[in-house]
Amino acid sequence: MRYEMRFSGSGGQGVILASVIVAEAAVAAGLEAVQSQSYGPEARGGMCKAETVLSREQIWFSKVTKPDFLLALTQQSLDKYAQVLADRAVVMIDDGLTVPQGLDKKQVLALPILATARDKVGKLMTANIVAVGAVNRALGLFDEQALREGVRRHIPAGTEELNWKALDEGAALVTEQQAAAFARSLD
Repeated sequence: MRYEMRFSGSGGQGVILASVIVAEAAVAAGLEAVQSQSYGPEARGGMCKAETVLSREQIWFSKVTKPDFLLALTQQSLDKYAQVLADRAVVMIDDGLTVPQGLDKKQVLALPILATARDKVGKLMTANIVAVGAVNRALGLFDEQALREGVRRHIPAGTEELNWKALDEGAALVTEQQAAAFARSLD
């Protein structure tokens, strides 16, 4: 089993940290994981991507070639990275984006990630944690303890309650029906 994930958006949205958290949660859950990232010359505002590979076996090749999962928080990143996906890939997007032609809408899960971070959690900068909660709920990757451990390792002391709220609000965006439809086994 090898599961390739790509997280994309613009610099400053925290997609790299989201990818790191998923990798850390995988390790806490007893899986193998590798994580990599790239972004343009602009530290904030430029397009960026981060990738995580998960497996139950040793990972010999760390590059993501055809993602099984894509998270896109900007239209530019969705348009670019939706072009090459694995068969039956799951694509999670912010609901403010337009699904490109050629992408099967049945494989797309559009959720109000940015609005939830801004309006329900109260801080737009938590969009990455909202996304992590939604990703985990939709795909059924890890138990809550492993996911929280991944988050805990990367948040500043004193922000735990804010980040737990973001994680929970993200998970709440995914219905039981959606979770059943998009769940992926890592076996």
